[in-house]
Amino acid sequence: MNNFNERVSKSIEFAGELICKSKHAVILTGAGISTPSGIPDFRSEGTGLWSYDEPLVVASLSTFRYHPELFYEWMRPLISCILNAQPNPAHLAIARMEQAGYIKAIITQNIDNLHQKAGSRHVYETHGSIQSMSCTQCFQKTASDFFIKPLIEAGTLPVCQKCGGLLKPDVILFGEQMPNTAWQTAQKAARTCDLMLVAGSSLEVLPVAGLPMQALDRGAHLIIINQTPTYLGVRADVLILEDVARVIPAIAEQVLNG
Repeated sequence: MNNFNERVSKSIEFAGELICKSKHAVILTGAGISTPSGIPDFRSEGTGLWSYDEPLVVASLSTFRYHPELFYEWMRPLISCILNAQPNPAHLAIARMEQAGYIKAIITQNIDNLHQKAGSRHVYETHGSIQSMSCTQCFQKTASDFFIKPLIEAGTLPVCQKCGGLLKPDVILFGEQMPNTAWQTAQKAARTCDLMLVAGSSLEVLPVAGLPMQALDRGAHLIIINQTPTYLGVRADVLILEDVARVIPAIAEQVLNG
């Protein structure tokens, strides 16, 4: 099974069995599912974004309000990276399982739209998305497409075509509340699922990190696939500390083809 050792192969087989038996499985994904697509995560030592920048300096709501040029200067290369990224085998495998009816929803902390690019339909973006922006003056929401190229190429700050106010990407910054609809939907999915698969998340960022506990408290099975340990590893039915881009396609193969 893709050159995995015996222990990992058995864990993959068991994970596939749990998903096949579930009636309402959901997946929670974090930055680690997109690093194989070339998008840096935040906390990996030496490569994560916070290895080079102080989050409260560059990615907080107060920085955006008082120093938007600093925020956008930090955001420019990340946006460029996201726009050029393509779904990796993990995204594609999740979409295949969703399309086959085994996965009911994907809760993601990511803002990169890669689940949707892969073909997933029921995606709850708890930290927002760069696909749209909102005016800080008149609050009108608009697609980001028109503003991205000038921002990336020349650092031109995006402004509202209606009132001239500064536009903010619809992503959640430090000091900002979660998008209410997405968060409420994600909580409902966690509370009603009978299985949650956590993929590529360190489970360090609240309140999303608490969703697997909500699922566990209601009797759901828990599968965790991540390169590094998480606080809930001891509670997981299956724990695989490997590359999600290798493991999830293997689980999907087990689910879809036996």
